[in-house]
Amino acid sequence: MADLRHISRDTSSTIDRDTFPPQSIWLRGPHPLGEVAGRSVALVGARANTVYGAHAAAELGYGLADRGWTVLSGGAYGIDAVAHRAALAAGGLTVAVLACGVDRPYPLSNSALFEQIAEEGLLISEWPPGTAPFKMRFLVRNRVIAALARGTVLVEAGARSGARQTLRRARELGRAAMAVPGPITSEMSVGCHEELRRGPDEPVRLVATVDQVLEEVGGIGDLAPVPRGAQQPLDALDPVERQLVDAVPRRGAAHAPEIAAEAGVSLRDALARLPSLALRGHLREHSGAYSRPRPARRP
Repeated sequence: MADLRHISRDTSSTIDRDTFPPQSIWLRGPHPLGEVAGRSVALVGARANTVYGAHAAAELGYGLADRGWTVLSGGAYGIDAVAHRAALAAGGLTVAVLACGVDRPYPLSNSALFEQIAEEGLLISEWPPGTAPFKMRFLVRNRVIAALARGTVLVEAGARSGARQTLRRARELGRAAMAVPGPITSEMSVGCHEELRRGPDEPVRLVATVDQVLEEVGGIGDLAPVPRGAQQPLDALDPVERQLVDAVPRRGAAHAPEIAAEAGVSLRDALARLPSLALRGHLREHSGAYSRPRPARRP
């Protein structure tokens, strides 16, 4: 968190001015802070999340924890709580950075969640026990979430969501800043989309999977696999073979010279490849003519 001293501003705004490292930290839980924060990703977002947002947060939270990464968030309603619960369900570590004392659960309805985090993960606050959760403290504590994590993912957020400020702090600190896209019709994804529209001076990476998040925060070589469509039978053919298959009439049959002329390849190439295409099941051969195989019947 020492990096926070570099982003404090000389301004009348309390939120932007109070960005120095915390003078003290209160912890509640069985783990040292350095141990759990060394490999951590922050998942933040809207309190009034949608089903889509909850699904995305659960997938990312569970997947990150399952791969040995700590899931950081703020313990609030919505995306925060979903991320914490997903990490716990995976048997992993999760950390809640609070805007009140570690002995004062807020929101109260998340009391059981905080107790479980205190037993299996870590509760953190820069305010002493008994401190009330004032609104300003939520915005001030966001810098701690961003500073502890290697990267921050904005899972779902409205246009004025406070979670966007956590992402801004991550960018200012030089941490990986990421956002999950959502439906263009959803107000709860407007904030994510606006973040993704930022220019190269304030880069925010689009992420949709755990692999893509880890590509941003992991070590060199941790590249996410490129999504590909399902393998099709013709994908293994070379270009000439594909031309020959395409040239075979969809109804009836044709001989090698006709197919070669239609495909625009030499007769020699057609004579060399058509028998092999028939043996591999891409064509049918009967009496020296070739036709397409019958499509498989659907069950």
